[in-house]
Amino acid sequence: MTKADLVNAIAEKAGLSKADAEKSLGAFTDAISEALKAGEKVSLVGFGTFSVGDRAARQGQNPQTGAKIQIPAAKVPKFKAGKALKDAVN
Repeated sequence: MTKADLVNAIAEKAGLSKADAEKSLGAFTDAISEALKAGEKVSLVGFGTFSVGDRAARQGQNPQTGAKIQIPAAKVPKFKAGKALKDAVN
């Protein structure tokens, strides 16, 4: 499903125009991004939890040259599916 498909599905299910559905989706993703950037956890009961994890620095290898490279530590977004979402998929 692409973003356009998701906007169409939201518009149809919520009875909104496509423009309003796109604004809603944009506001949703912006709000989650801002919360994660602030180090907060976003929990949507039944759907899942968005959080920020730490990835440690590590040594990697360039696949073309075989040269060793140092990969710096990073913060990465994580998502853990809730029970209702897991049940809906099965």
